[in-house]
Amino acid sequence: MVEIVNQIKGKNVAAKKFPFLLEEDIIFPPNLNLEQSSSEQTSKYKSQLFSGEKFLDLTAGFGIDAYFLSENFKEITLVEKNTELLEIVKHNWKILNKEANFINHDLEHFLEIFRQAQHDDVNQFDLIYLDPARRDSQKKKVFLLEDLSPNILEIQDELLNISGKVLIKLSPLIDLSYLISVLKNATKIYIIAVKNDVKEVLILLDKNKTEEKVKCICTNLESEDADFEFYFHDEKSASSEFSDALQFLYIPNNAVLKSGAFNLISKQFTLKKLHPNTHFYTSEKKVLNFPGRVLKVEKVEAKEIEKGSFNNIISKNYPLKPDEIKKKYKIQDGGENYLIFTQTLTSKIILRSF
Repeated sequence: MVEIVNQIKGKNVAAKKFPFLLEEDIIFPPNLNLEQSSSEQTSKYKSQLFSGEKFLDLTAGFGIDAYFLSENFKEITLVEKNTELLEIVKHNWKILNKEANFINHDLEHFLEIFRQAQHDDVNQFDLIYLDPARRDSQKKKVFLLEDLSPNILEIQDELLNISGKVLIKLSPLIDLSYLISVLKNATKIYIIAVKNDVKEVLILLDKNKTEEKVKCICTNLESEDADFEFYFHDEKSASSEFSDALQFLYIPNNAVLKSGAFNLISKQFTLKKLHPNTHFYTSEKKVLNFPGRVLKVEKVEAKEIEKGSFNNIISKNYPLKPDEIKKKYKIQDGGENYLIFTQTLTSKIILRSF
């Protein structure tokens, strides 16, 4: 009965998170493994980024990332220390007609065996992928690379000795400037959101890195937002112009906000900023392909807000939170229009979309 309940839960999770596994005879692991797995959307996105001959996943888990990332590789190797979990993956991949070399070792043991067998041979793989455990022995969340399991800082040189490229999945809460400072071969950072919810940060290490600049790619899956790309170095030298609210208001998506490119986005789209701490932008004419929400707005006074009206509330750099605003002005949540409570350099303002 316990196993039947576990499979029912697994199918319910799969229906939302990885529907490609809703096949007959697929087996699901315990719920924790499902929670820790990437979604089908983010894994498919990653699969478009890389190709080559040999792919190695050193922390395979339930194998969702490996399944999609390895699509453009000829030989696939999965390393997983959990014997039961690896057996489930082997079974499922057989059902899905997907082949791989399955190795039941922890990462450190595998690297030691590989080190002894290969000696000084280099570039054995075209891409290595890792999704380090982000909880310590007390099950508390950790974020610094030296606290993860495995310790990325200790093994980064060895990984780059056996593969030209290493892709690491990290928490959405990771500090990007910290990443760049401690990983000397970092070349790209991918910030992946799904429906404006940042799910993953990926960092790519390249042994053949030729320049100091690190590129950032912000993507918001399942939306119409265009990707936003920039070099972190350029954000330091960019600046914003400021203005009161004009006819259009621009709200960057959360992937862009996570990147910290608050001045570059203003510069690239020729937008004015409302306030240094607000990260809202404005223009008189509508700008296309902005990575976020674009609203046509007008300034309103508090007394003009109709009691009982339906509005979506946005509050940024404003004394009251959305729930406090709804209570104070007796606003119903919902509808098609927005009320934006914020401030410019000169004053606090309320904007209404139309």
